Amino acid sequence: MNDAPDRRPAVSEAEATRLATEAVELAGGARMIYRGPRQPFSPNAREVFEVDGVAIEVRWGEISSPAIVTAVGYVFEINDDGIELLVRPPKSRS
Repeated sequence: MNDAPDRRPAVSEAEATRLATEAVELAGGARMIYRGPRQPFSPNAREVFEVDGVAIEVRWGEISSPAIVTAVGYVFEINDDGIELLVRPPKSRS
């Protein structure tokens, strides 16, 4: 079992949503990402933006996979209207 401490900064879901939304806007907006898919093997199918000192990853989708944005362990799907939470980070077992 891995006893290394979790080095990810603890942020609330609301803060992660704000960070992810800002990164999506920096990438051109939800509609541009959702409606402008890139090929998954393309070198620019993924981009990392720094928002308030936090690295936020935006991945453009394609037919078989959704466009997503990952912010501090939270994963959001990008669609025409904005972003929607898909996965929360795992809780530590203490």
